[in-house]
Amino acid sequence: MEDIIRIAIDGPSGAGKSTIAKQVAAKLGIEYVDTGAMYRAVGLKMKTEGVSPEDIEGVKNVLEHTSIDFEQGVIRLDGEDVSGKIRTPEISAAASQYSALAPVREKLVQIQREIGHRKSVVMDGRDIGTNVFTDAQYKFFLTASAEERARRRFLELQEKGEKVVFEEILADIEKRDYTDTHRELNPLTKAEDAMEVDSTNMTIEEVVNTIYSCIIS
Repeated sequence: MEDIIRIAIDGPSGAGKSTIAKQVAAKLGIEYVDTGAMYRAVGLKMKTEGVSPEDIEGVKNVLEHTSIDFEQGVIRLDGEDVSGKIRTPEISAAASQYSALAPVREKLVQIQREIGHRKSVVMDGRDIGTNVFTDAQYKFFLTASAEERARRRFLELQEKGEKVVFEEILADIEKRDYTDTHRELNPLTKAEDAMEVDSTNMTIEEVVNTIYSCIIS
């Protein structure tokens, strides 16, 4: 393997990208960059600074003085470990609001690229291989049927004791698929040089081993 490697894992919602990316990173002994956590960190900072999503100039100003990094799986916002602060429903909602803003997406892509050129990383998302790391040495498009992704989510929520309806979860996943593939800014699409991995009939371990084998071969 080269001194610094960049591994991009893209795919639709519910395909298990984060779970797989974390395990692949651990197996390789390199950094896993949780892009979703980065948007949560921005949401946390904006809430702390009292800047609303409508105040674009205020958002830009705060972003100029914002640093985000990962150290052994720990996310640091301006040097502080905020892992425990970004998992609340309030910050999750804020992340959704601010992630829709172009200045936020531009800033985080810039940070993601900087991290990936400083150290070896596994990064997952919707447009890592097609936009963030077009030069990634390894690109994977992880997918599964909408029904299988809905089934996994249904079981996950059931285990948490939530009352859920399978058809509603399936409809939500299909809606997110449409939104992700039809959005104007960097829509979800498989990079031409990405290897597609369909996990519909695969275990997590099988998917991890498939990706790992491609990288070390």
